[in-house]
Amino acid sequence: MQTTIINDNNNNLVITKKQRIASDLDYLTALLHARYSTMAVEERLIELCRLQNLVDLFQAIYPDEGTTDITVFQRRCVFNLASEIYNFRMYLSGVSASLLDWVLVHFQVENIKILLRSLLTTTPFEGLGRYIIYLPGELSLNVTGLANAQSIDDFINIMPKGIMQESLKKAFKLYGEYKKPFFYEAALDSAYFNELVARAHSLPEKDKESIKAIINQEIDIFHLMLILRGRFIYNLPSDLLKPLHIEGTQIPKRFFSSMLNDPDVFSVANHIENRVIDRLPTELGKTEEGRDTDISILERLAWRHYYRLSNQTFRSSHMGLGAVIGYIGIRRAEVANLITISEGIKSKVTPEIIKRRLIIKTDSEGAYV
Repeated sequence: MQTTIINDNNNNLVITKKQRIASDLDYLTALLHARYSTMAVEERLIELCRLQNLVDLFQAIYPDEGTTDITVFQRRCVFNLASEIYNFRMYLSGVSASLLDWVLVHFQVENIKILLRSLLTTTPFEGLGRYIIYLPGELSLNVTGLANAQSIDDFINIMPKGIMQESLKKAFKLYGEYKKPFFYEAALDSAYFNELVARAHSLPEKDKESIKAIINQEIDIFHLMLILRGRFIYNLPSDLLKPLHIEGTQIPKRFFSSMLNDPDVFSVANHIENRVIDRLPTELGKTEEGRDTDISILERLAWRHYYRLSNQTFRSSHMGLGAVIGYIGIRRAEVANLITISEGIKSKVTPEIIKRRLIIKTDSEGAYV
């Protein structure tokens, strides 16, 4: 059985709701191992980098859809991922299903961020609305109401009640004088990750241990970007960033606090070697583009570490929940890579440059652009 994506009357892509069936983890994991063989990973991904035009890429990934627009293609990639994860819910029950339900909240959070960004930056919703993912049931949002909110107070009141609404209320009290989306988006992410950790802790010990590294790595990428963007792009006081830390990862609170006081990006990078990235790239601090490129390099390396952990977990937890969470991690990297390739082809950069920007397994981090 497959959850499908359909068009509603307003030509928005919508994930249809399916009823959960009896738990069948063995069937699901067998299905995922079969699906892996068809994914755009490893050599197939490198082949896609060599394509000369977008239409060839669109046809290679979605041969039956006739896609000709890059935005439609990228949106379809994300929607198909959300739909696939939503379909997994049918095969799980209990605390495993609860965890997967929360993984889906990630897409709701991204929707909220888009709507909130529209409000805080006074960007017309028409320019951002095409990126909204229309989710079913308890994950749905009053998109029209949120898009027309006149203030953060109005926005918060229109939001669904629960963890995300409460996190924005607290963020508004703490960061109310700051109008940048950064704080509010970070507060939503922090709330999401805290609940993700809580649900993971409810799992049986074997499942909890199998997925711990993946979850911690994603949280530490959040920690890393909080520091790099908060300190070196927005020049924000450390005290405003400390409340957003999540306990229990490879960047404990004392490390996080210390990194917030680091004088430059290279000093931060030294803290995360063998924790969030495998090793420091020799090019760090030497690119002509400067600090922003250094930040992009570290973020990419952190996601490559996440991708490696996802692969390890997918293969080592062959028929367990770890295979499901590992597969989701691999699929997230695949979607990010397809978007990167499409942007690279659109910008007419070389295949080698596109390859360097991908989230892939690599023996050498080589040069960066």
